[in-house]
Parts: sequence; structure tokens; C-alpha cells
Amino acid sequence: MHFTDLFIRRPILSVVVSLLIFLVGVTALFGLPIRQYPNLESATITVETRFPGATQEVMQGFVTQPIAQSIATASGIEYLTSISTMGRSQVKAKLVLNADSDRALTEILAKVQQVKYRLPEGAFDPVVAKITDGASAVQYIAFTSDQHSPAQLTDFVTRVAQPMFTSIRGVASVDTFGGSGLAMRVWIDPVKMAARGLAASDIAMVLRANNVQAAPGQLNGGLTITDITATTDLRSLDDFRDMVIKTGDEGLVRLRDIATVEIGAQNYDSSAASDGKRGVIVALTPTPDGNPLEIVKGANSLIPVIQKSAPPGVEVRSTFDVAHFVVRVRCEPPCGVCGIAGSLCVSAIARTQTSGKRDGLSAAGGFDGYGAASKVVGRGEGPAGGGGVQAGDRGQGCCPAVRGP
Repeated sequence: MHFTDLFIRRPILSVVVSLLIFLVGVTALFGLPIRQYPNLESATITVETRFPGATQEVMQGFVTQPIAQSIATASGIEYLTSISTMGRSQVKAKLVLNADSDRALTEILAKVQQVKYRLPEGAFDPVVAKITDGASAVQYIAFTSDQHSPAQLTDFVTRVAQPMFTSIRGVASVDTFGGSGLAMRVWIDPVKMAARGLAASDIAMVLRANNVQAAPGQLNGGLTITDITATTDLRSLDDFRDMVIKTGDEGLVRLRDIATVEIGAQNYDSSAASDGKRGVIVALTPTPDGNPLEIVKGANSLIPVIQKSAPPGVEVRSTFDVAHFVVRVRCEPPCGVCGIAGSLCVSAIARTQTSGKRDGLSAAGGFDGYGAASKVVGRGEGPAGGGGVQAGDRGQGCCPAVRGP
């Protein structure tokens, strides 16, 4: 007796088991996620510190080394790497596979706060961030224009587009390439400075002294309260150009006399272009559990909205996304697929039972629907002693017999 004989004798049980397997398969079809790679969390914590004007030796000895020694005692770290360049220090802590990155980030942040007082005066506060290892951007979006500079495009991307892309589920960071924020640029003429006996440090000191944010407070009277407003900052190009740098017997030396003042970018170290037009490229980086298909779908739905709010002459379009390389398994329409699967199940059950009936008939004289064979007994008159056949008693697997007079 084989295992399949149970389903041949019990067709209702066969149908129930087949439908159960079918329902489990349909549930799994709609519940399985569509991903390009397995869901593994491999993260790195970065600590970046800037100290404008500091040499590589100063950054290595007084910034990188204290931070690296402090965070090395945190749990969940596999190894540390550091980079020290002119005015910049970066320490990377690689976490073990599938470690709790949020917990490690909190612990490393506390370690950095413990040694922040040891950093040199003038160094910026360390910036601690979490990045995903091996995760490239899932989509690149270009902002190009013939009428606006990259600094102006960066300002629009930072204020409008970046918060919208960050709100997409599964997006870890929105990075910009080829642009820089707006800044007041002061281009100093060294010849004019030398002729007036000035140095770059003198101009920096005057800028810090004349461009401050003051909080004067309030005046409280018997029945009135008056807010005090002090205009101690510079708000226009003319305010910077008219700033007095030096006074003496020869008169006033203003900033316009020794420098060119304009609104430009914070730095000009990098640039980007799309289809031959200079612009800003935005990259969407996913979280360890982010689904690339959902991110691309959400970003494509936001591009028309951003285009409507963009300044005249700005073009917003997607230049690359990974959705084309991810296999999408779809069931359209679900009812049609379910019907085909159900027909195949019924056909398989019918073929199985037909095969069982044929096997029973080959071993017996008849088949009564319950797997029992019948014995046929003949009795009658004829030339050979038997001319009639009639059904006799039922038997169990006996061959048919003919009895004469």
C-alpha cells in the first residue's frame, strides 16, 4: 500500500489538501517582499570634525587620535579607520554584521561628547552620522537650468526638494552633488592690502566684530513692555562693502577698497552636469531595510510636484534608478491565475481517480464504486449448454465464471 492510495480512496481529502496548499501558495505570493538583495544590516558610524586652517599633523594628533581612542571602547565595533587631511578629520567605526546600529550610534555619540573638551579651540563640533555599507543610491535626480547658478539650485534643493525626498519611506539620506550653499564671498586683493598695511587676520577680526547676532532683551515699565531691537548684523552687499576696516590720518579704509564682495557659493571644489547642462544631482540612499521599488515609486510621484514649485527655467528629471534591474513578480489579474490553478488541481484529481478505477477493473469482474469486485454467474439453455448470463452474488476479487446445465 502506497501513501498515494489514501488519496485515491478518499477524493474529498484530496480536494481539501490541494485547496489548502493552493491557499498557502496564494498567501505567500502576495506576502513575499520583492528585493534585489537579502535583508542584511551592515552599517558604519562616521565622526567628522572640521578645523579650518589646521595642518594634517594637527588634525591627526589633536583631533583624530582623541576621538578614535574614545570610541574604540564602544561595543559592536569590528574595526576602526581614520583619515586626517588639511582642516578635516574623519573616523569610521565599522559595526559587526546585523548589529544594532541605533544603539551603537547612541553609544558612540556619548563617547564623543566625553572628549569634545580636548579638541583645539576653533575646531567645529564633531558630526556623528550612520551610513549603510555597500548601499549605493537607488535613484539619481538632476536639477538643471540655464538661468540659475549651481549655488541657487542648491538653495532650492535644500529648502524644497530635500525635505520631500527625505519623507519617502526607506530613504536614509538625500545627498547633493555638484552644488554648494549660498555664501557671502570676500575676494581680497593682496596688493591693495599691502599698500594700506593690512593683513587677512585684520579683515577677519573686523568681520566678526561687526557682524554679530545680539539679544538686547526688553524694557519693562510700569504699564508697558518694550522689545529692544538692535541691528548688529549685515544684511546686504552694500552693508559689507561699506564696512570700515581701518581708520587713520589718511581717512577711512572700507572693505570695497581692498576686496570684491559678492554672493556666491560656499566652495567651488566640485561641479556636476546632466546632458551638457550644469546643475545639481540628488542621490537617494536607502536604509538597510528599504525597498528600492517603493523608494523609486515615491520619488517619481514627487518629481511633478517639485517641478511645479521650481523657479522658471529649472528642469527636474530622473536620470537613473535601479527599478529596471529588479525583477518584479506581479499577479495580474489575481482571479485569472487563481482560476487556472484551481482547474489544474481538479484535472489532476480526476486523472488520479480514473487511473485508480482502471487498475481495479483489471483485477476484478466489475467495479461498484467502492473498490469491490463482482462475480458473474451464468445459467441458461443453449446449444453449448449455456445461452444466458445473469448477475450473481457479489464476490471479492473473483474472476467471472460460467456454469452449464
